[in-house]
Amino acid sequence: MKLIKIPLVILIALLLHPIVSLGQETQVDSTYQALARMQKVIQTLSKIRISGYIQAQFQVADSVGIRSFAGGDFPAASDKRFAIRRGRIKFSYETTLTQYVLQVDATERGVSLKDAYAKVTEPWLKTFSLTAGVMNRPFGHEVPYSSSMRESPERGRMSQIIFPGERDLGAMLTIEAPKTSPLYFFKLEAGLYNGTGGTASDFDKQKDFIGHLTLRKSLLNEKLKLSGGASYYNGGWRLDTAALYDRMSVNVTGQHVFMLSSDINTMGIILDRNYTGFDFQASFETPVIGSTTIRAEYISGTQAGTRSSTASPSVLPVSSSQQSDAYIRKFNGAYFYFLQNVGKLPLQLIIKYDWYDPNSEVVEKEITSALAVADVKFSTLGLGLNYRLDQNIRFTAYYDMVENEKTSLSGYTGDIKDDVFTLRMQYKF
Repeated sequence: MKLIKIPLVILIALLLHPIVSLGQETQVDSTYQALARMQKVIQTLSKIRISGYIQAQFQVADSVGIRSFAGGDFPAASDKRFAIRRGRIKFSYETTLTQYVLQVDATERGVSLKDAYAKVTEPWLKTFSLTAGVMNRPFGHEVPYSSSMRESPERGRMSQIIFPGERDLGAMLTIEAPKTSPLYFFKLEAGLYNGTGGTASDFDKQKDFIGHLTLRKSLLNEKLKLSGGASYYNGGWRLDTAALYDRMSVNVTGQHVFMLSSDINTMGIILDRNYTGFDFQASFETPVIGSTTIRAEYISGTQAGTRSSTASPSVLPVSSSQQSDAYIRKFNGAYFYFLQNVGKLPLQLIIKYDWYDPNSEVVEKEITSALAVADVKFSTLGLGLNYRLDQNIRFTAYYDMVENEKTSLSGYTGDIKDDVFTLRMQYKF
């Protein structure tokens, strides 16, 4: 009986072996397929990056309802405020040669689009890139420099006025060799933009050109870093207002005034907006005193605005009122940063000075009621301290001392009280 059972067991095992083997192979194949799908998902997710920061702050102004470039004007009956200055979240998807970026800003004032662009780099030299969408304007250093990295709470007054929102809608060509190339010291950015700023729709056929050339060099084993650049802006906007004041003169009473254009028909012409800028940055690091950084930029040119503002318009001024007539002004401005890290401590001292002279053809008492506040020069001295708690959190205490030139214009015969103290906490990830 036992002799019969043993061959029977062997026979059953031989019959079941292909089935068991087939099941094992099927299971292995399914496992490999699942792992392949998982690997593909992981590879896709590894190309996605989510980052962001929030800047919560408390501010105190010299007087209620002041006009301010330290985060916007104060309410008419307030000289103190809590605010979320910026609440950014940024999504990016990157491959070896392409990049997609979407960034929004969410504060108590609402939600707005900041960046939405795609970038592609050619695969041969990996030197030429095309970027299209809503992006930072490539002019100078301060305008495109991230607000999460900038040491002072805000950009200078001039940067905010002639480049409102910092961004514009357009397309840009970048020439920058890979880091391994001996030509990496050179970078050229050139683009065409609507000129309306941010996500504002274009209102004329004019497109603005912006170009920025950067040269950089590291010395002393990366302890000394130098860079500098030259920028050029050539643009404008279509005149649809009733009058154009395109030059300065002195009237019979001795007042400096704007003169009406001698052209018979100015409707529909393009008003020039031309800027030239030069920027410089230097950073030196020592083990004893820490890192020392110096930055400077000077910009001058011609700006087309209105009687009450030299800001680049986001909508076309169409009213026939005097406040919406077009005015051409020559301007200049600059900023200077001195930044000093305190040894190995998580502290950084900030000294910043900037000025903006919106009408360089008149000074002080020459500015009378025949002109406007938009012709008054302002300078700001900022003193501050940054404390970095860890890699995510930074605290900033900063005081803006704002001074306007003393004019013959009512309300600006002396220095107005518009200093602002800012206490900010930034969380960045």
